[in-house]
Amino acid sequence: MSAAAAAREAGRRVEEILDELAASGDRRAPAAAEELVRVLMEFYGAGLARIVEALGPVRPGSTAPITPLLGDELVASLLVLHDLHPEDVRTRIGRALEQAGAQAEMLGFDETTGVLRLRTAAAAKSGCGCGSGAADTTRAALEDALACFAPEVTGVDIEPAAAPPAPLLQIGTRPPTPARVP
Repeated sequence: MSAAAAAREAGRRVEEILDELAASGDRRAPAAAEELVRVLMEFYGAGLARIVEALGPVRPGSTAPITPLLGDELVASLLVLHDLHPEDVRTRIGRALEQAGAQAEMLGFDETTGVLRLRTAAAAKSGCGCGSGAADTTRAALEDALACFAPEVTGVDIEPAAAPPAPLLQIGTRPPTPARVP
């Protein structure tokens, strides 16, 4: 199991345990468990903040030791979770597009609504000819990557690529050819 999959499984398991405690009927147990999770998150967040600080600042073209870690889904999601990620949301959206292998151009991101607008490259076709299978797979991969790198994105509007313009056919007359003198 990959580290990212293990982290997702751990998060799922924490939610499951909290739900079980909530269903037990004891009102204090879920509250205590949630408080414990919050305190542990603060504890690990403080440690992570110290690590990020020690690794140095990230600037364009930076060779700071943290730079290679920013492309890792698990590290990126932890940094975002603790508000420690050194890159802005647009840069992280770009990382998510790259990670998902999405052939898409970012048209815009509305920070108030969380909606990301993309234009896709030529649509891939699935075996049935409808194009939905490949598009659904691409969308799922993109949404997974965005959840790790840019959870601020709450919705994705995808515009299909515009059809290439038809070539312009120019019809004209040739310039007159000079008359030949015998």
